[in-house]
Amino acid sequence: MTRFALTVEYDGRPFMGWQRQDHGPSVQQAIEDAAFAIIGEKAVVHAAGRTDAGVHGLGMRAHLDIARDIGPFRLMEALNARLRPHPVAVLDCVAVADDWHARFSCLARHYEYRIVCRRAPLTWEKGLAWRIPAELDAAAMHAAAQLLVGRHDFTTFRSAHCQSASPVKTLDRLDVTREGDRLLVHASARSFLHHQVRSMVGCLGLVGQGKWRAADLRDALEARDRARLGLNAPPDGLFFVRADYP
Repeated sequence: MTRFALTVEYDGRPFMGWQRQDHGPSVQQAIEDAAFAIIGEKAVVHAAGRTDAGVHGLGMRAHLDIARDIGPFRLMEALNARLRPHPVAVLDCVAVADDWHARFSCLARHYEYRIVCRRAPLTWEKGLAWRIPAELDAAAMHAAAQLLVGRHDFTTFRSAHCQSASPVKTLDRLDVTREGDRLLVHASARSFLHHQVRSMVGCLGLVGQGKWRAADLRDALEARDRARLGLNAPPDGLFFVRADYP
């Protein structure tokens, strides 16, 4: 039995999310079905994170165990051939130690959220960014974001369906930068709560529009109450960038 670590890129628009679902297609199912077609046996794919419906992956890490004698390059090529026409691609495949785990061995997860500030509708980027038809104050957003960095109870920014044992997380980074009419929000932590990144970005969007002040964001955090959330940003602009390992 060999454990293979995969680096996976995917467009989340056609999927119900990463995790296998009974009511629609998932990235996990697409990869597992491709693996079954290659090796003729069931292989469960474990990932560093479970992205929601419509959320994208630039470098999701995952692993699966295969008993058949097959090399990493051959497996990668075969998976990519079988994954067509799904918008999923295996960018890298390596054999790893039996105790390496895509989820439990992960030291940090990095996300990027993309916002486009313009009145015109999005065309080729539709579903790949959050369009806000107003100018945003990126500096105010970045300053407010620093209030969320560190170890906090993020109950306000946690989905009611979150399965995490605790709402307390340590946010290592939350930066907002501007590139022309685009804003990029980068978030890094060892782990995140369900909807945490989208919820933080939604509230930062209110700050950028002048509807909230930094103090409102702080009050929402300290309230530890989901009802105090200002806005949950759509999944469109969220990308899982990479996962770090020892």
